[in-house]
Amino acid sequence: MSINGQAYIVGAYEHPLRKAPDKSLAQLHGEVALGALADAGLSNDDVDGYFCGGDVPGTGPFSMVDYLNLKVRHADSTNIGGASYILHVNHAAQAIAAGKCDVALITLAGRPRSEGVPKGGLKRADSPVQPDYAWETPFGMTILNVYAMCAMRHMHEFGTTSEQLAWVKVAASHHAQHNPNAMLRDLVTVEDVLNSTLVADPLHKLDCCIVSDGGGAVIVTRPEIARSLKRPLVRIRGAGEAVKHTAGGAIDLTYSAGRFSGAAAFAEANLTPADVKYASVYDSFTITVIVQLEDLGFCAKGEGGRFVADGNLIAGVGRLPVNTDGGGLCNNHPFNRGGMTKIIEAVRQLRGEAHPAVQVGNCDIALAHGTGGMLGTRHGGATLIMERE
Repeated sequence: MSINGQAYIVGAYEHPLRKAPDKSLAQLHGEVALGALADAGLSNDDVDGYFCGGDVPGTGPFSMVDYLNLKVRHADSTNIGGASYILHVNHAAQAIAAGKCDVALITLAGRPRSEGVPKGGLKRADSPVQPDYAWETPFGMTILNVYAMCAMRHMHEFGTTSEQLAWVKVAASHHAQHNPNAMLRDLVTVEDVLNSTLVADPLHKLDCCIVSDGGGAVIVTRPEIARSLKRPLVRIRGAGEAVKHTAGGAIDLTYSAGRFSGAAAFAEANLTPADVKYASVYDSFTITVIVQLEDLGFCAKGEGGRFVADGNLIAGVGRLPVNTDGGGLCNNHPFNRGGMTKIIEAVRQLRGEAHPAVQVGNCDIALAHGTGGMLGTRHGGATLIMERE
């Protein structure tokens, strides 16, 4: 069953706070839910489907459905890390097309900054029952050094340079300067990135995403409901999801699950990368963006470093504007999961509601893509293609 044209995103809201020590996790979820509903012109009573990831407090979706006092007939708590929320839009559209719900609410929230949890440098939260535990955990694997390993391999295979990685951060900073809510709003140069502390060779401090509180939510509905609301129409054209793992040891560190989720999304949308005017691409680290741009087909494998260089990702300057809110590198990375904010900024671009300095002209097709887990081991990828109607 295709979801092309079967559902619309009618509400989107990003929490304005980047540090929220006086708010509970449930409160943040509640505030972004109310914000997205208000944006859509709907209320709690309209929601009959709820979708969440591993960031919700309590037991799966039950606690938040109770907290928000929702009456739902469909719930989904599929968790693939930071890509979960892009996958949830896909699942919500499928549920709507199957008649399982009419108005789906998807939320993300987190407080890692207030709780002092710098996830990138920590060891994984492993359990001895995991099948990979005995083979990886004794070696002190962290999120940071696994991504550094991917970056080093990309450099070895394709000649990618630290200067090219730095251009991803430079582009993010050019966009974040126009976002009043962004955590980091100062412009940076390639030299600034290269002169920042080397934290895991070849990654520097400024190659890494921020740690922030906050969250976001989106509302997905049936086409008839979307057309009855006084909001710009954002139609879902296609989506894809995939899992990549270590393949029994025969792992290639230079590509991600996006190779498969992106191909599926473009096929369902009946579009190509050349049709995309704006892309929201997961940016946990600068190397994450380069690998995913290649895998999604915006450039050939191995050409990502050259593709991002010289401002090619900057709105109004480059060929493909990416993460015009500042992304996870500068704006927001709640619960250390950036998929939700990728959807929200894509919706802003399609509606023509992005900041005027970064708004993409005639933005009729946008893509959001996320990665959850770790690029260098096992992870999930989710891709969403949307269209302004």
